[in-house]
Amino acid sequence: MIMHFEYDIEGGDFSKAGNVSSLLKKTLKQLVGNHKIVKRIVVSMYEAEVNVVAHAYSGKVIIDIDTDKISIQVKDKGPGIEDIEQAMQDGYSTASEQVREMGFGAGMGLSNIKNNSDEFELNSTVGEGTELKIVAYLKNL
Repeated sequence: MIMHFEYDIEGGDFSKAGNVSSLLKKTLKQLVGNHKIVKRIVVSMYEAEVNVVAHAYSGKVIIDIDTDKISIQVKDKGPGIEDIEQAMQDGYSTASEQVREMGFGAGMGLSNIKNNSDEFELNSTVGEGTELKIVAYLKNL
């Protein structure tokens, strides 16, 4: 493993939404060099980060950067997702009206993450939280 990072995300704090993806983008620009792969990973990270801020009480991001792949785990404590299949549908959102008024909660986050990842795994327990694992391979450009 080349690098390991861990970050905490505070639910409801939209002023800090995007901080982790911004830090990741700076790191990847130095390490990876290929703007297409950096963009895919940063889009996935941003969407995951906003989901935690919009829907959970708190979250943790674990990023492992290796020579051939980047693995990201996002674990949150929150209400969980009742129906993952429904949540994966474009346009479906459980975001509050307040979140939507800020320009978030359009129901595209999970599908954007999946579309920009080489591996995607989503598990959730109602009343406890959600865990997302995504992988992007550096050779898949």
